[in-house]
Amino acid sequence: MSYLPKPKIHHPQLPKNTLGLTRRDYEGSLSTLCAGCGHDSVSAALIQACFELDLPPHRVGKLSGIGCSSKTPTYFLGPAHGFNSVHGRMPSIASGAAAANRDLVYIGVSGDGDTASIGLGQFIHAIRRGVNMLYLVENNGTYGLTKGQFSATADPGSKNKGGRTNAYPAIDLVQLALQMGAGFVARSFSGDKAQLVPLLKAAIAYPGFAFVDVISPCVTFNNHEASTKSYAHIRRHDRPLVAADFVPHAEEITTAYAPGERVAVTLHDGSTLYLKKLAEDYDPYDRAGAMSYLQRQQADGAVPTGLLFVDAAPVEMHAVLGTDDRALNSLPYEALCPGATALDDINAALR
Repeated sequence: MSYLPKPKIHHPQLPKNTLGLTRRDYEGSLSTLCAGCGHDSVSAALIQACFELDLPPHRVGKLSGIGCSSKTPTYFLGPAHGFNSVHGRMPSIASGAAAANRDLVYIGVSGDGDTASIGLGQFIHAIRRGVNMLYLVENNGTYGLTKGQFSATADPGSKNKGGRTNAYPAIDLVQLALQMGAGFVARSFSGDKAQLVPLLKAAIAYPGFAFVDVISPCVTFNNHEASTKSYAHIRRHDRPLVAADFVPHAEEITTAYAPGERVAVTLHDGSTLYLKKLAEDYDPYDRAGAMSYLQRQQADGAVPTGLLFVDAAPVEMHAVLGTDDRALNSLPYEALCPGATALDDINAALR
């Protein structure tokens, strides 16, 4: 893995956000991934999302496991905190970090092997705990680091580069996240920046566990005609749910318009957002309905993308545990180590 930084020289007229930072300030090291890899497009979308959200880079914690996808944190937000864990164990590191310091924004990047195989149990329990984080999976249906074997998310009947057909059913991480109670569930395509960036912004801002599954084709091992995770296949079978954008919390902007009608809405920064109502029967607040919709679309060979479900009242891990509002590194010694008398009282209560 290369840690060569990108050159910091840039045009003096580059747009700046409210922090006075340019998009270049949110970049990381030069990518060593294959040219055309979908993961690099995801990195670019993360850079854009964090820039538009005005996130201070030093207030972000980036976490990953092992795999091509787990290189991604190296390629965005160079000044941010980062931890590259062992295979499949990123959710444990994220849980511990979030428990110790709730003031950081946590972005965990994983892959279909890192999450759907060795890390499947870790993924499930991170959802159960309600860790306040963005959990992003770069899903290409193949093990790119070990020469293109099928991963657990590969669709039955799809073929690998060598012509072998996958005989096993796929683990659909989106349906699993819905079943386990994730508060924010979305799917997107690395080649659809217009959809992916707003979804990432909304997921990062969500006060609970936010899961985003990104179909991110592997150009070396899984981008041929018989693959169901290729650029061509996803473009043919992509079924966007709605055309939408993310507006950060501010004074409420309201509008009213009929299904099928297109309206222009002026946002707080003076820009214009064009809205059009699509998929009138789809309700992103209905968890059971979302699962049923996904199963129907899957049977037709479609790949639904967009915001699939959102819980308007999420329960975050700290609320469940009743933890201190302060980060552990800000607590005085007396609070962290109350002494032998307090320990004796705890032990006595357990007898």
